Amino acid sequence: MSDLLYRLGRSAATRPWTAIGAWVVLALVVIASSVAFGRELEESFEAPGLDSYQAAELLSEAQADEGGISAHVVLEAPDATTQVAPVEAALAELPGVLGTTSSVSPDGDIALVRVQYPAVEHLEASDLDNLKDAVADLREESSLTLETGGDLFFAFEEAPTGLGEVAGIIVAMIVLLIAFGSFVAMGLPIGMALFGLVIGVTSMKLVTYLIDIPAWAPELAAMVGLGVGIDYALFLVTRHRENLAQGMPVPESVGRALATAGQAVIFAGGTVVVAILGLLVAGIPFVTGGGVAISAMVLVMVLASVTLLPALLGLAGHRINGRRRRDGVYRPSTGWYRWGAHVTRNATAYLVGGAVLMIALAAPVLALDLGFPDDGTKPDSRTERRAYDLIADGFGPGANGPLVIAVDISHDKTVVAPLAEAVAADPGITAVAEPIIDLDSGVATLVAQPTTSPQDVATQETVTRLRGEVFPTVLDNSSATAHVGGQTATFADLGDRVQERMPRFVAAVLLLSFLLLTLLFRSVLVPLKAVVLNLLSVGAAYGVLVMVFQWGWAASLIGVESTVPIVSFIPLFMFAILFGLSMDYEVFLLSRVREQYRRHGDNTRAVITGIAGTGRTITAAALIMVAVFSGFVLGSDPVVKMMGVGLATAIFLDATVVRLMLVPATMKLLGNANWWLPKWLDRLLPELDSASTERPVEEEAADLLPDLRGS
Repeated sequence: MSDLLYRLGRSAATRPWTAIGAWVVLALVVIASSVAFGRELEESFEAPGLDSYQAAELLSEAQADEGGISAHVVLEAPDATTQVAPVEAALAELPGVLGTTSSVSPDGDIALVRVQYPAVEHLEASDLDNLKDAVADLREESSLTLETGGDLFFAFEEAPTGLGEVAGIIVAMIVLLIAFGSFVAMGLPIGMALFGLVIGVTSMKLVTYLIDIPAWAPELAAMVGLGVGIDYALFLVTRHRENLAQGMPVPESVGRALATAGQAVIFAGGTVVVAILGLLVAGIPFVTGGGVAISAMVLVMVLASVTLLPALLGLAGHRINGRRRRDGVYRPSTGWYRWGAHVTRNATAYLVGGAVLMIALAAPVLALDLGFPDDGTKPDSRTERRAYDLIADGFGPGANGPLVIAVDISHDKTVVAPLAEAVAADPGITAVAEPIIDLDSGVATLVAQPTTSPQDVATQETVTRLRGEVFPTVLDNSSATAHVGGQTATFADLGDRVQERMPRFVAAVLLLSFLLLTLLFRSVLVPLKAVVLNLLSVGAAYGVLVMVFQWGWAASLIGVESTVPIVSFIPLFMFAILFGLSMDYEVFLLSRVREQYRRHGDNTRAVITGIAGTGRTITAAALIMVAVFSGFVLGSDPVVKMMGVGLATAIFLDATVVRLMLVPATMKLLGNANWWLPKWLDRLLPELDSASTERPVEEEAADLLPDLRGS
């Protein structure tokens, strides 16, 4: 592989306009195809096999209004009873509206109009705009206090974006400028990553021909893609500058950089893709679609790194160095060399201290509560939050999350009345609306209001009790079946599905990552150690999420006004993404260490030199990744906020505590056993030639560094 990458890099650097032209043509084709033929992304959170999914299917067969989505408009006035009629009439005239219903609170001060729409696939963002415009007109005409919310907002309201991404890119530019001291060297990673980002995001409307992509996937994919794209370019540019400082011609330097750091990029990106595609094991369609979208973005960044970036490096020539490193000598960092020597001398202390810190941060994961933030977690500045509070005040907290019960009565129509009575008698239910019976489809619909809010654990217990106790008492001797649906039940079911599938998913990712790293490093203990340490990083990230979002520690600093459960599918995505991203630094560091060990066989010396050669780059890469992920915390979407906090925390810990403390400490203590590989396995594995056969520039400059290993 090294020879192939060397030839690819040298060719791209020699004929840069050929590679650049090919990428420009590809970008134009993808953008034009997406505009002309691209399909809309999916808004669904359904998962086949769940009880709530079966309820949705029954309602869909019956074409019941409750099978679609709804919005609500809440008005507050001293005499809401007389004010609600004209509001309801105006809303009923909106395009796409199937019907409206209204109710007034017992004290007569708050009125609620529910606006029923068909299923989300039959709607567009313009339907939400129409609702907003109508409410704005009603406010002007009557001076009423009107607030809006509901499923329609959840489906089509787009949180403000852009500021977080721009802030992350600005910080990344500053870090790169400080690290390289050259505007050209700073601009190439940023430019390549942004170019890849455009292609990756634009292509998602085309990927929908293969698999449904959720509407929120592009933002998460952009978050990951921007971070890895800049990181991969940073790894390659760093090695290229080292080669230039050694006096190599530009094409030779680019070829050598791609043969060494390029191979690390391919395996790091491959690990990210493998980890994220492990989401296929979860068996949740929208999670799988999101994983495919993120994997496609990472794949674009890897391809751009090994084809487009070498061409840009060839075009930039020696201008990439600015005024630095033109003396023909590469000088490894003395500071990082000293750090590596210090950690290896005190390996036991750093191993114990680092492990205790990571375990302490991971401990709160035992209190992990999966759910989904509702409108009650939004800031007071949002109309959805104000509507949520008014509904809770006027009709009770459960009115914000009604349970929609679908009953298959095709073979027994007598169960509807006793079932409605049994549901209403449950202590977790405050009221049940008049049953809606569709004899043609054989489906009856009951809408039940819980006594507790959608996020309350008691509401989930009510759903479980209805399914496990209430329904059987009425339906045990009947051929009829009943299923609890609605948004509240759906998100509760998703949390249960995630907990059920998580062990299988984790095992698949760990196994595939272990096999990939065994192939790269030709070792058993190095991949095993990497897997264990990466689990610590992921666990610590989960723990921080619990502390911030569930316990509210420092939550106000990132714009979270109330405690919220962890979004049910966040742990799946975080595990896949973090496990893959943390391997970036692992592969980059250990590739250098293995290069050294293969040349002189001194494990401690190899670890120290590997730290000296990569410490600065890993730190810069981590700062960039943390900046990019932290930028997404500035948004208002709680899902993206959680991902931003979790990913930024994990990358920071991984690049500091894990990669620069625990990894060198464990490798020092394990000694030559790090590189043990059974002979039978050695014969089976293909030789990837991951280390250059020529003497590395680090060794040629080794005399410039003091021998600190024994000092």
